[in-house]
Amino acid sequence: MDIKMVIVVRTDLDMGKGKIAAQVAHAAVSLVLDVLNSSNNVWKEWLNYWLNEGQPKIVVKVPNLEELNKRYERAISLGLPATIIQDAGKTQLEPGTITCLGIGPAPSDLVDKITGDLKLL
Repeated sequence: MDIKMVIVVRTDLDMGKGKIAAQVAHAAVSLVLDVLNSSNNVWKEWLNYWLNEGQPKIVVKVPNLEELNKRYERAISLGLPATIIQDAGKTQLEPGTITCLGIGPAPSDLVDKITGDLKLL
C-alpha cells in the first residue's frame, strides 16, 4: 500500500518562506489530529501505515482560493481526510485567510486524482 499526505498551498498570497512552512506544518498536524479524533477506522488504518512508512508528505501549489476549494470539495467527495487551514492573522495575513489545504494520509492513487496534476511548491 502506498500512503501519502499532500499539502496544497496558495501562491496568490505572497507568503514568506517561513509563513508557508508554518502553514504546511499546521495542515499536517491538523490532518493527524482529525484522523485520530474521527470514528473512521479506514482513515486510522491509513494513518498507522503512514506513520510506520516514513510519513511521506508532498507540498504542491495552486494559484488561488477557487482552485484550492475545488480540490477540497473533490477530497471530501472521495471520502478522504481533508482540512482547510486559516491563518490567525498575527503577522502577514488578515485573520481567517485560507492559506492551504491538507489531504490524507490516504492511498496515493486516490490523492493523485485530486492533486496529481499540480506542480511542486
